[in-house]
Amino acid sequence: MPDVKRQIKLITEQKITGDPADEMPMRSWNIEIYVLHSTSGEEIPATCFEKVTYKLHETFGDRATQTFKRPPFRIQETGWGEFDMIISLNAVDKGGEHTIAHDLNFQNERYESKHTITFKNPKPGLLAILKESGPVPGDANGIKNATDSAKKKKRPDKGIDMEKLAENLQKMGEDDLLVVVQMIHDNKSSESWTKNDVEQGEFQVDLYTLPDSLIRSLWDFTIEKLGR
Repeated sequence: MPDVKRQIKLITEQKITGDPADEMPMRSWNIEIYVLHSTSGEEIPATCFEKVTYKLHETFGDRATQTFKRPPFRIQETGWGEFDMIISLNAVDKGGEHTIAHDLNFQNERYESKHTITFKNPKPGLLAILKESGPVPGDANGIKNATDSAKKKKRPDKGIDMEKLAENLQKMGEDDLLVVVQMIHDNKSSESWTKNDVEQGEFQVDLYTLPDSLIRSLWDFTIEKLGR
């Protein structure tokens, strides 16, 4: 299985709890971690991690290292100083440890930071969770199958089996796939969902968002190349 990349978002909030007149007033701060859906950008629970460990400034003493095992892996603390911390994220299904640096600062009451995490050759358990936050590379030779919810939809053309079409696209050779990509590019509508992932070398498409005429053309092309 090729590597899978996901963006995570850290949301930091802080406010003054001590005397605002003090030069360095006491503050309360917290951090939460989410995964961003790779296509919609929606925040979703970071269930791809089984635990998150925050490594704070040494002045926190026995609280300098804190581990949380449930999303959103919220840490809440008090203090008066800004500092850089290390956050370790352990993926489920022995998916490895991922480390990021986070700047705790008091310039804004709320701020966000995004980081890209690369999951190396994820095992089935982790892969299943990653699919909840977007398509994964390697499926269908770079052609993304329709989503589970879309599979329940019906096409107006009864002569086309959408699941069969998706299977046929997976069987296409590289040269024929280039033709398919060009067909989609030239004939898609404003409602069509496609994504050209240059870094992963993939072109992704939701078949159920394509115009009926294009679906018919793709169906005829795959049947011509592969037969029924």
